Amino acid sequence: MANIGLLIAGGAGNRMQQDIPKQFLTVNERPVIVYTMEAFEKHPEIDAIAVVCIEGWERVLWAYAKQFNISKLKYVVPGGKNGQESIKNGVYELEKHYSFEDLVLIHDAIRPMVSAEIISDNIRVAKKYGNAISVIPCAEAMMQTKDGKISTGSYPRDNLKRTQTPQAFRIGDICDLHRKALEAGITNSVASCTLMIDMGKQVYFSAGSEKNVKLTTVEDIDIFKALLVAKRSDWLK
Repeated sequence: MANIGLLIAGGAGNRMQQDIPKQFLTVNERPVIVYTMEAFEKHPEIDAIAVVCIEGWERVLWAYAKQFNISKLKYVVPGGKNGQESIKNGVYELEKHYSFEDLVLIHDAIRPMVSAEIISDNIRVAKKYGNAISVIPCAEAMMQTKDGKISTGSYPRDNLKRTQTPQAFRIGDICDLHRKALEAGITNSVASCTLMIDMGKQVYFSAGSEKNVKLTTVEDIDIFKALLVAKRSDWLK
């Protein structure tokens, strides 16, 4: 059974307020997407990498793969108009090359600190149950609101999980899910796990990490830089 990392890098990253898409921003002389590709490149259970890429950056991506020795990069797929369409484009491409039972690990290209342990647990759970969603506990108090200004109720945090990526599925299952979602008129589900729920399916949890940060704002870049410093310190011990 093959395991393929599918990195979603189709977004423009407007919230970062940068001219360059956030997945291609350089941090410590390395583009963010290179850190992410390297995590999958180095993992012994990952057989190939595919990237859903924002239009106009495909050649840059291949150049980075060559420069930073990302030998597992096999496919670069055009992004869609939203996340659901980008993921659909990616899994439909993989369906042409792999079997129904092979696993695809769908991962945000802007989560560059994904660890080998997170990837391993995602694969383990998906092999056992057919899918796996990386999650972390909800540590904060959760307040309910209708207008975004006031609250008169709370929600038990023990009943909540915060989802991350990777999110792993059998290729045949996730492709069938996307086909059925389009037939049902669902075109803008925010993530693969929510699409599963929207379509009445059950999902299983694997272990995420607070360090598996998603680079959405400038503040997230600062957190990423701090995590890199901490990681380098661990190597030197």
